[in-house]
Amino acid sequence: MSSIIKTSEISKIYQMGTQTVNALQSITIEILKGEYVAFMGPSGSGKSTLMNIIGCLDTPTSGTYILNNKDVSHMSENELAEVRNKEIGFVFQTFNLLPRATALENVALPLIYAGYGKREREEKAMATLESVSLADRANHKPNELSGGQRQRVAIARALVNDPSIILADEPTGNLDSKTSYDIMDLFHEIHEQGNTVIMVTHEHDIALYAHRIVKLRDGLVESDEINENILTSDKIRQAPVS
Repeated sequence: MSSIIKTSEISKIYQMGTQTVNALQSITIEILKGEYVAFMGPSGSGKSTLMNIIGCLDTPTSGTYILNNKDVSHMSENELAEVRNKEIGFVFQTFNLLPRATALENVALPLIYAGYGKREREEKAMATLESVSLADRANHKPNELSGGQRQRVAIARALVNDPSIILADEPTGNLDSKTSYDIMDLFHEIHEQGNTVIMVTHEHDIALYAHRIVKLRDGLVESDEINENILTSDKIRQAPVS
């Protein structure tokens, strides 16, 4: 299996007034196509900074980052925006949906930037909504949907462009336990279909859905291990109630 993400000694330094913050220190990591990886760590560990760099929302202060055989370490804002739209599907904790647009219009949004015509956008967006079991809510606006349904719309939007990577930042942070497990089941299905899934979470039970867990602390990789006890919602539902 070939690598889709390869960072070599990337660091990120922020200057906050007179204080220098080493958010990341010499991070070297490789993620293969089709992997399901969770980045874990406490607040301030560097996991969000690492996600922003991997998601081409930011560039490292030093080191190199190869995404799908392209060196994106020192690209301009415009170049990064193009890479983001083609390569990465984002799922955020706060859903980030346009409040006045329907579910269908929200899902179709990335296709506008990709240059698809209106009819093709609608067909592709509807097919993607169907894949997350939400075609019957296509004409509903976000305030007419539950939290779980909103996150499904956000996941459909992330998938619609057939990206190389699905990058999920605390995807269950605003959801109750049952809805969280439903959303994690959906990520499991997305991974089973061959997608590379990278998730950032501080919740241990959510990280256990991933097949590999990378723990960060103080801007360094503390551990990088294969998850031998992959969690599924079926296991949770079958567990005895204490």
